[in-house]
Amino acid sequence: MQREAMTRLIEWKNEPDHLPLIIRGARQVGKTWLMQEFGRRYFDKVAYINFENNARMKTLFAGDFDIPRILLGLEVETDMQISPRDTLLIFDEIQEVPQALTSLKYFRENAPEYSILAAGSLLGVALHAGSSFPVGKVDFMDLHPMNYLEFLAATGNDRLLDLLKSRNWDLIHTFRDKYMDLLRHYYIVGGMPEVVASFVSNGLKNVEQIQARLLAAYEQDFSKHAPNNIVPRIRQLWNSIPAQLSKDNKKFIYRQVQEGARAREYDLAMQWLSDCGLIQQVKRVTKPHIPLSAYEDPKAFKIFTLDVGLLAAQSGLSFNTILEGDKIFTEFKGALTEQYVQQQLVSRQFKLYYWYSASTELDFLLQKSADIVPIEVKAEENLKAKSLRSFYERYRPKYAIRTSMSNFRRDSWLTNIPLYSIALLDDLLET
Repeated sequence: MQREAMTRLIEWKNEPDHLPLIIRGARQVGKTWLMQEFGRRYFDKVAYINFENNARMKTLFAGDFDIPRILLGLEVETDMQISPRDTLLIFDEIQEVPQALTSLKYFRENAPEYSILAAGSLLGVALHAGSSFPVGKVDFMDLHPMNYLEFLAATGNDRLLDLLKSRNWDLIHTFRDKYMDLLRHYYIVGGMPEVVASFVSNGLKNVEQIQARLLAAYEQDFSKHAPNNIVPRIRQLWNSIPAQLSKDNKKFIYRQVQEGARAREYDLAMQWLSDCGLIQQVKRVTKPHIPLSAYEDPKAFKIFTLDVGLLAAQSGLSFNTILEGDKIFTEFKGALTEQYVQQQLVSRQFKLYYWYSASTELDFLLQKSADIVPIEVKAEENLKAKSLRSFYERYRPKYAIRTSMSNFRRDSWLTNIPLYSIALLDDLLET
């Protein structure tokens, strides 16, 4: 299994003075596998320490931050000699020992020659709980579920992937039916590595079972790690996501969570789900100007979940519904399609927003250098783009992107990108 994030880790390793790197991401998106596989490929030795339920490490890091003492303890724990020249240090579930998180500051200041990767599924929760954080002493990398391009590679469709990357659109269109069939399967399977690996080995046989187990594990995290007083509201928010995404206007509405609900009653629950990486907010901007972050409306946002396959499972959609013809692209009011597009763009590190004005909504906006890029998502082969045209005529952006089931085409003002190639948006904007 190949992850695009491996390229980022290689770049990090080759930086002559790299900081400790923290990998953020929800549980089960593949952080542990990625760190260990990277170490196996590019280092002679890997010193892996999992801090979850590890009393010895809690004791080791409870003392002072004398790095030689800590390194000696880590050598005893891993039963190996740790040297800066050939050893990768991995601190997994680092949020379980906050002092270990703080120690990264002292590693950076007193032993910068060591290569350290750290990860934590609930790291954001720990930080909001007041853990001491080594500001300015670490780098970050976000890891998401596998995108469609990674799915193609994992399922042995390397030639189709290479063809997409070549941007030979005439030939790509020839094999459109293959891309669309694989896209339907991606809507079912999603990008969670364990589910993808099972699909590669056994087809759809165990997909539902594994997805149900993952969803149950997330709900168990609510009770295990969240404050008791907000657990019921976390569950209500989490369970409302399919219904929220099914609306034509996907702005999050609290009264759809519970009658009479108000934002302030759910702020902590929303923050907890966000810190876990289980949801992402896409905020409305009042003006599509640079920088977009300066025009956020904090009271208007859409919520997307972690993974399109998990959303399909959470929604109870049957495999037959998804696999039959093109029905899935209009079923569920296009919710899966918008979730899919959001997931592909976020996996390529885009920060997303949306725009709404005078009853016209544009699904996504993103900022690329000094340009605002509007994106309209169509869940079918629809050549109309009323919202996008309205935006274009008003603001005249350099790019205007529609993504749909239609083939790639570039008109005077609009570029249509097939849904199965939207993860290549960054490259396509440069051509």
